[in-house]
Amino acid sequence: MPTWNSEQYLRFAEERTQPARDLAARIATASPQRVLDLGCGPGNSTEVVARRWPSAQLEGLDSSPDMIAAARKAHPEWSWQQGDIATWVTSQTYDVIFSNAALQWVPDHARVLPRLLAQATPGGALAVQMPGNFDAPAHTLMRELGASPAWKKYFRDQVREWHVESPAFYYDVLAPQVARLDIWTTDYLHLMPNAEGIVEWYRGTGLRPWLDALPDEAARTQFTAGYLALLQKAYPPQRDGRVLFPFRRLFFVAYR
Repeated sequence: MPTWNSEQYLRFAEERTQPARDLAARIATASPQRVLDLGCGPGNSTEVVARRWPSAQLEGLDSSPDMIAAARKAHPEWSWQQGDIATWVTSQTYDVIFSNAALQWVPDHARVLPRLLAQATPGGALAVQMPGNFDAPAHTLMRELGASPAWKKYFRDQVREWHVESPAFYYDVLAPQVARLDIWTTDYLHLMPNAEGIVEWYRGTGLRPWLDALPDEAARTQFTAGYLALLQKAYPPQRDGRVLFPFRRLFFVAYR
């Protein structure tokens, strides 16, 4: 399992939170009583949900003790629990089950999503946002570096990566079970000070499983330096020196 650091994750809090705002704004549920944030992280997405429905009872679940501790410290008034989305079950139902940038770490969506949808109340919603840029240069270069002669010995076991399918896949899985299904993608164009900013972005998410597989800090520093060198070629600076970092995200809202 990769390790997670709430402070590193929140270095780009605004960029990471905007998709949560966009997802919440599209949910056509007027006054939900109980809302669950699956993969709540340090609580930034739960704050979005709270602003959308201030009278709702809020709960958050995340597999990382560090994330749950940060969320609980920021908002002790809400209910937080540590748990794995892949195996999570409960006897309760929720009017909205909200998940922002978490389900990409959970395999077998054909099995998991119907189970999550069943935890929504009749008329309720399962609302999900996931990164949809697995084939973007920042990811392909990460994989190419890991497979290179200098590094492949450290990654004999498959590194934990994202599980995100096409919009058509999610339509086929969910459409037969729902009253309404909205699916869309959005390309966010993040402005980074330089290519090092992209490294720092992924140091809080997608780069973590690669770094965790390395034996020591020296190796992690060297791997990160090699990754940066590749990024600098793939993401050239603009005239003012800053770097445009495109990031596609996949959304859907399924109503029971």
